[in-house]
Amino acid sequence: MAKKIMLNFKNKLSLVNEKHVRDGLSAALRTENDLWLTCDERTTIERLSIQKDGSFADHTSFEVADYLELPASDKSEIDIEGIGMANNYLWIIGSHSLKRRKPKRHQSIKKQLQRLSEVTTDPNRYILARIPILKNEATGHYELHKETDNPKNHGHTLRAAQLRGDTTSSLLTEVLQNDEHLGPFMNIPGKDNGFDIEGLATHGSRIYLGLRGPVLRGWAVILEVEVEEDEKGILHLKKLAGEHYYKKHFLNLRGKGIRELRVFGDDLYILAGPTMDLDGVIAIYRWPGALKGKTEHMVHHNELERLHEVPHGTGANSGKDKAEGLAVFDEKHVLVVFDSPTDERKIGQDGVEALVMKVIDYPVIQV
Repeated sequence: MAKKIMLNFKNKLSLVNEKHVRDGLSAALRTENDLWLTCDERTTIERLSIQKDGSFADHTSFEVADYLELPASDKSEIDIEGIGMANNYLWIIGSHSLKRRKPKRHQSIKKQLQRLSEVTTDPNRYILARIPILKNEATGHYELHKETDNPKNHGHTLRAAQLRGDTTSSLLTEVLQNDEHLGPFMNIPGKDNGFDIEGLATHGSRIYLGLRGPVLRGWAVILEVEVEEDEKGILHLKKLAGEHYYKKHFLNLRGKGIRELRVFGDDLYILAGPTMDLDGVIAIYRWPGALKGKTEHMVHHNELERLHEVPHGTGANSGKDKAEGLAVFDEKHVLVVFDSPTDERKIGQDGVEALVMKVIDYPVIQV
């Protein structure tokens, strides 16, 4: 059974170009009493805090450009599709994807055909970055910093940093261009089964990136990378084995792409759904023991645990209630947030319902 939980935003912090943050939630992460959320059409990270009635409110918005040097300074969207936390850093990832323009029905057929042929991108999408995050013991809330002392290692500075990149690519896309599996998809728009990052999870120094696309013969892809910082504070990919800067893990999700990843114990929780722009089954899986191995994996379908199917829009609500964010809520539950929520999921002017779903019947130590 899924339990509904209310997320209440502040109107004055939530509207950008008349779109409300609750209409584009794309990632979620819980840190004790705080819930961190992103909207795919903004350059901000939102923080809500738990209330006595179990809801989340007390909305605070953090502008990413206050901590990082975005490739474009015009506030173009980052399309943040994944967030994670490790070693006093909050990690964020942009989709790194291209997009095909949508035809508009009121236009002429010629114009619609022209729009459908146009492929564009947002220059801030090519970002993999970290921002120091520490708990303020006086308030009980976690806060972001551009630079701060490491409380676990005094004298060592924590500072915001990002992977080398620009408005059209990053070091990650560059090293993938010649990959035998992913290279052919790097210049294809995400919603056309092209390259599209939509999940991030961290475990120590390891960063896991879930790909919504491409899906290869039903197999989804998780990339594993590590980074190292140079003397100028720029992040670079670390060589993991031989000359390779990344590992690839293939999972047979029977045609579904990855929407979000979460680490719990030695396992990975996976939110999976359609890679194309369509309604379809969205489900939560567990990959048991995912973090134990050090090699690349081929994970067959019977090696995955299918935990829940998540509701999605159909019929009159086609294209709505697209589950995109997954947070570990507690040791037995996860929280799911939705892009394009239905009117029934919206409450009042600034509220929206998320779902809390039980995924485990025995205690696991979270790391």
